[in-house]
Amino acid sequence: MDLGLSQEQEMIKTSARDFLDKECPKKLVRDMEEDAKGYSPELWKKMANLGWMGLALPEANGGTGNSFLDLCVLLEEHGRSLLPGPFFSTVVLGALPIAKFGNDAQKKKHLPKIADGNEIVVYCQTEPSATWEASGVELTAKKEGDHYVLNGTKLFIPHAHVADTLLVVARTSKGAKAEDGITLFLADAKSPGIKFEGLKTIASDHQSEVTFKDVKVPAANVLGHADKGWQIVHAISLWGAAGKCAEMVGGAQKVLEMSVDYAKQRVQFGRPIGSFQAIQHHCANMVTDVDGSRYIAYEAIWRLSEGLDAEKEVSMAKAWVSDAYRRVCALGHQIHGGIGFTKEHDMQLYFRRAKAAELAFGDGDFHRELVAQKIGI
Repeated sequence: MDLGLSQEQEMIKTSARDFLDKECPKKLVRDMEEDAKGYSPELWKKMANLGWMGLALPEANGGTGNSFLDLCVLLEEHGRSLLPGPFFSTVVLGALPIAKFGNDAQKKKHLPKIADGNEIVVYCQTEPSATWEASGVELTAKKEGDHYVLNGTKLFIPHAHVADTLLVVARTSKGAKAEDGITLFLADAKSPGIKFEGLKTIASDHQSEVTFKDVKVPAANVLGHADKGWQIVHAISLWGAAGKCAEMVGGAQKVLEMSVDYAKQRVQFGRPIGSFQAIQHHCANMVTDVDGSRYIAYEAIWRLSEGLDAEKEVSMAKAWVSDAYRRVCALGHQIHGGIGFTKEHDMQLYFRRAKAAELAFGDGDFHRELVAQKIGI
């Protein structure tokens, strides 16, 4: 059974790693945690010139027509380098749904600008109810003439403060099920009535509370069909969870490499600590988690990329990889000892990103519930 990457995917992986090693050192990652924007516009432009923003977009819309699997190969390298900025929200959560569910006018307006790096899109779903389920969508959108009026609050929205366009999940009516009456809007982030307030998070990843007060959005900006938006939310959740798994695999791989290198170099009692059985077992458990995460994640990604039913596989992957990345970081800290907990060391950067990624698109418990439902329990 061949589980390897194609020649083109190997090229994407190699070129991305070389580029990010040079352009995204840990100093930049640390600087962006303190930066008001949270990303480097110069690096963003270079990434656009490499074609990364349009990698999974059709050629007719300014992209290169690659697959979702190809995009996830790139995302794995982003996770390895801890790339800061709104790439994930713009490309995975913004461009993919517009390309699949948008009308011709919406595609023509947004996709070429995204591919060129001239538009940042941010996805707004989560609210104070703190759930990824449809019952948590309480922000309302009321139809008035040729536009809708949005009122409500979105929470934990990464990079909203630098967005050009907000993809907003709203409730336009109430039906028999919570999934009924959901509509998605492409809202201009500079519309009157939208307010951003920064939130302090463990990952320092520039999340915001976004409030909408009588925000007018043209009816032409509805993505898909009014009241029928939950299928789009569901698709975004699958892309998001699978893509986040790819990022986590990249981060866990880097933590493993850092820990093995340290175990070979660090000397205690006259011998490298890697010669002690306890450290060897830690490393063995880490590589088992990293390789297991890669296999289960890429099976889900492949099925999604091929258009196959992938709901169970994506939830299995998210449940497993979320926990595995945290375990890998915990063992990495055990191997590094006290030095790994200092702010100057890179280990803490990965640990904090692992915790944030664990919660994105549902944690392990959330996805284990979905898997249980899929197998009829």
